Amino acid sequence: MPDTLDAPVVRTWCRLALAAVGQAREEIDALNVYPVPDGDTGTNLYLTLESAAAALDPLFEPSGGTGAAPGLGDAMQAMARGALLGARGNSGVILAQLLRGMTEVLADGGGAGDSAALRRALRRAADAGYEAVARPVEGTLLTVAAAAARAAEECSGSLVEVTDAAYEASRRALAATPGQLDVLARAGVVDAGGRGLVAVLGALADAVADQRPLGPLALDSGPRRREITSQAVHGCADVAEPARPGGSPAFEVIYLLDAPDEALPALRARLAEVGDSLVVVGGDGLWNVHVHVDDAGAAVEAGIAAGRPYRIRITHFGDAARRTAAEPRENSGRAVISVVHGSGIARLCTEAGAAVLHADPDRPPSSAELAGAVRRAEAREVVLLLNDPELRAVAGAAADQLRGEGIRVAVIPTRSPVQGLAALAVHEAGRRFDEDVVSMTSAAGATRYAELAVAEGESWTMAGVCQAGDVLGLIDGDVAVIGSDLGGTGEVVLDRMLAAGGELLTLVLGDGVPQQLADRLVAQVRRLRPEVDTVVYDGGQESAPLLIGLE
Repeated sequence: MPDTLDAPVVRTWCRLALAAVGQAREEIDALNVYPVPDGDTGTNLYLTLESAAAALDPLFEPSGGTGAAPGLGDAMQAMARGALLGARGNSGVILAQLLRGMTEVLADGGGAGDSAALRRALRRAADAGYEAVARPVEGTLLTVAAAAARAAEECSGSLVEVTDAAYEASRRALAATPGQLDVLARAGVVDAGGRGLVAVLGALADAVADQRPLGPLALDSGPRRREITSQAVHGCADVAEPARPGGSPAFEVIYLLDAPDEALPALRARLAEVGDSLVVVGGDGLWNVHVHVDDAGAAVEAGIAAGRPYRIRITHFGDAARRTAAEPRENSGRAVISVVHGSGIARLCTEAGAAVLHADPDRPPSSAELAGAVRRAEAREVVLLLNDPELRAVAGAAADQLRGEGIRVAVIPTRSPVQGLAALAVHEAGRRFDEDVVSMTSAAGATRYAELAVAEGESWTMAGVCQAGDVLGLIDGDVAVIGSDLGGTGEVVLDRMLAAGGELLTLVLGDGVPQQLADRLVAQVRRLRPEVDTVVYDGGQESAPLLIGLE
């Protein structure tokens, strides 16, 4: 295992961090009691990392740039800049600054990403975080970052040992946060931002230890899961600690700012006068400004005096804390939006009354794209059919944003397009929203799903070791069969699925797959289980040669 941090490992780290924070997003949101109990820290961290990943991925596309492999500095700069541009909330802005601090060291080290460089990078990250916050408070994300940096500095071992030491120290620091901040102790929780940073550092340790970039069609079980125990949550909505005499400010203001470095001292001083929770991060003329104020206009005017503010977001904390009680929208009615791969599946969903969001099989839609599709539907109530288990965190982040805008969003976590089709078959817009969602969820849950896929390389699976070109039969998401051809593998998969019973079998052919495959499988079903009804659709999806659903 090479003892170095390079661009592919940075990409893997970013992806694993996004997945880890996405998995823990709801938990982190629930921990959010400081500085304002608005329940969005996990969502904000997720959106920040999502922006970082979106900025990083193009470096690795064959058609991008000069075609030369990106260096460590290129990858870190892209990740840090993406996080800066997309940073949300207090914790997201600080995380962007931590990444920028690491970049200052790793991008200037001549491409060397050894353990010594990482120790310096983690120290610079922690220092940069403290420098960015006007009034640093212990017991927060900053404390966790500092503990990780100290542990890294004290470890003289390999890169893997340094990342493990930083991660373990961050866990201990997180567990100690209730003893450092009274508001956390009263709520019985650890710091939400610190919890998110622990997930990010755990992802770094996993990426360094595994030393393997993640492809879009990875078929294994993924990286190690690092367990992090959080304190129990008690009464989070009632324990806000006033940030200053007179109570907490009414608004969160955040914007990007084009301004020269020399304009920043006056900006910081002005914003410190009108608000608190002030964080200003960035450099080289581009800054991300975050502040809590009573007078949102004054915060924006301070930015105008310093330079050019844009992407201005103003959130009223009363609205943020009561997302589900937002003002009614002018939109009316109900919409169902289905995420699809393939023109045939899109046509079936449209015919069933759903709007479709076409997804690239190699790049899942972002939370912003999902939210945009919902807004375009102009409906007061929206049902989201994901049709992909990897979209659950993305959809959760999008739904949180949309609920704050007064849209009722129900996410039905369908794991395959065939489950989405089953849900659409029972959709009735005339029913009460909750009843419709329950009915669609039940129909999707009652549908077993399978697919055939072609292995891209040697890999360990639940059914054994597969080689490039092998046909994999996946049942309910796990590899159950390894075969040499589509027809034979499909027959084995059907035999196993039908053994548990069923009434309606759906076969969805992928792009370029001949009708003969469906004919062969239909003949098998008629011969062995003539009581099972079978329907065949041309789905046109590139992601899998065959999708199977059994209701």
